[in-house]
Amino acid sequence: MAQYFVINADNPQPRLIKHAVEILREGGVIAYPTDSSYALGCMIGFKEAQDKIRQIRGLGDDHLFTLICRNLSELSVYAQVNNSQFRLLKANTPAAITFILKATREVPRRLQHPKRSAVGIRVPNHLVVQALLDELAEPMLSMTLQLPADDAPLNDAWEIRDRLESQVDLVIDSAISVAGLTTVVDLTAVEPALIRQGMVDAAPFGF
Repeated sequence: MAQYFVINADNPQPRLIKHAVEILREGGVIAYPTDSSYALGCMIGFKEAQDKIRQIRGLGDDHLFTLICRNLSELSVYAQVNNSQFRLLKANTPAAITFILKATREVPRRLQHPKRSAVGIRVPNHLVVQALLDELAEPMLSMTLQLPADDAPLNDAWEIRDRLESQVDLVIDSAISVAGLTTVVDLTAVEPALIRQGMVDAAPFGF
């Protein structure tokens, strides 16, 4: 049965954050809140945890994970970013935006787009997520928590526990200020491409 932590969205309890990260480091899968919706997360090195997330989502290997990073310094370890892109990212993060960027060699091949060595990366604006990443000291793999039969992501922690209590190791109950989809912007080409218009305005990227 999944553990259930109620974590304050404005002042995350260090003890609970540390325990959540211990679960991740043991290969666990967590359901956690972001600045857009709930998501499923695990560590980069645990393929079994990644496979479990794909199974929960009902998705195959062609659906990529997103790397959730603490800041732009960490992002630049896993993605190739030129000076103009860095300025654009700096002005628009943290936020509910996923950027598709060219991957560096630090990103395992199984986590990259198979045809163009790209990876999805974002820096979320949520104190609980930031606390988890600070304690973890590395990015977390993530996918939106939307089940195969549902039309929208799950955003109620009690419902998530009821439906996934035997499939995840931890559910974090914490507030989401505004629920919605992330905006997705592809920065792998010379000109940015809008993949999905979500809850964040894409105008700064020329759309």
